[in-house]
Amino acid sequence: MTTATKPNAFFQHFDRHAHGKGLKGATTHYCPGCGHGLAHKFLAEALVELGVEERTVMVSPVGCAVFLFYYFDTGNTQAAHGRAPAVALGHKLANPNSIVVSYQGDGDLASIGLAEIVHAAQLGVPISVIFINNAIYGMTGGQMAPTTLMGQKSATTPYGRNPLHGKPMHVSEMIATLDGAMYVERCALYDQRQRKRAKAAITKALKLQIEGRGFGFVEILSECPTHWGMTAEESEAHVKNVLEKVYPLGVVKDESREPWFHLEKPCHDPEKVLQVLETTRETPPSFLAGRFPTHLDAHDVALKFAGAGGDGAQTAALLVTKAAINEGFDATHIPSYGPESRGGTSYADVHVAKDEVLSPAAPEPHVLVAFNAPSLDKFGPTVQPGGAVIYDSSVISRVPTLREGVRVFPVPCGQLARELGTVMVKNTVSLGAVQAATGVLHDESFLTALRLSLANKRAMLPVNEEAYRRGVQAVQAQLAQAH
Repeated sequence: MTTATKPNAFFQHFDRHAHGKGLKGATTHYCPGCGHGLAHKFLAEALVELGVEERTVMVSPVGCAVFLFYYFDTGNTQAAHGRAPAVALGHKLANPNSIVVSYQGDGDLASIGLAEIVHAAQLGVPISVIFINNAIYGMTGGQMAPTTLMGQKSATTPYGRNPLHGKPMHVSEMIATLDGAMYVERCALYDQRQRKRAKAAITKALKLQIEGRGFGFVEILSECPTHWGMTAEESEAHVKNVLEKVYPLGVVKDESREPWFHLEKPCHDPEKVLQVLETTRETPPSFLAGRFPTHLDAHDVALKFAGAGGDGAQTAALLVTKAAINEGFDATHIPSYGPESRGGTSYADVHVAKDEVLSPAAPEPHVLVAFNAPSLDKFGPTVQPGGAVIYDSSVISRVPTLREGVRVFPVPCGQLARELGTVMVKNTVSLGAVQAATGVLHDESFLTALRLSLANKRAMLPVNEEAYRRGVQAVQAQLAQAH
């Protein structure tokens, strides 16, 4: 076999790097002396030696680790900052025969992604995590990382890390305490002996995954000459003489387990899934509404619930979404809390679609429910022509200019709720008003969603059902008067 035809986990030409033009087609992003290059080399060699490069999926997050995408001729997914282990689990469970590698830096894994790596390690599903620890944020400018040493200067600790910043995090030791983790080892790259150990550790973590035995975690102490302000040679000495003293090298955990991961590849064919559903369904489902509300829109109805924190807009929106899903429609609920939950306007967008919601936001809703004046002022003018506005007339006295044909229903939600003994049900009053004003679903659609939501609070159900009826009656009275 000639060199040109040997299996290789690397691209022969880095076309993804600035389109591979000039030197960039054959050079990497990494700074001189950076440890990522060696870690890449050992990972690529191990994949080829084990014969799994063709079924490998690399998951790279934010940070210098993301550049891996440019060089490995394998499957690759770019994950959000810190979320690589969660994405890796998704790949492994969706395709159990794949070999999944989560390749992360210390800022990414030990800071924003700490919850994800702990969950993945505790779960114990066979994936391989390569953790590059250079004790600092690299790509984003040299800020302090959870692994930054005491006294070490960084962009955010210009006088050095001190006790008020907390002590450096020993990630491998922490991962080793989790029952799901099978193999944990810390390695370095500063001389040939340590490089051989790093290569062997990576190979072992991959082999454990191939055999379906368990979760493997390899930490590699890596040089970062740029942000350490050192030469490549000084960086190697720093790892050996300083970093290694804080993060001792060696095997932290190595358990013997029998192969256990033998999942069948799940079916992703929608037609086959539908066939299974049809064969297991004894009787076709019956829906209360019986039809899509085409009188509001042929395909997709948008609703917006808005008010101050505590008005119940979010809960009301979620109940509409659940009621619509129970009716067999596609429905989405997107809440917006933010600082507005302390006052002003917070809102939730709901879509109810005949087939599929294409965009969950509702910048121009068909229906608006406003619990306070700022919400009505802000969103009232955005309601589509011919739409409907329901507002709490017990606190709102003025209606802004609306688009042509928008129907307005003042309903004293707060007052009706207080008459029932609890202002907390004013959002339920609004649901009755929405149904009476728009006929978006069916009375029983909303009441069923209410009953399911209050399954553990049965004492609250009677007052909520009555609140719903009061909302219906308030709008029906207005409609009767108009005719």
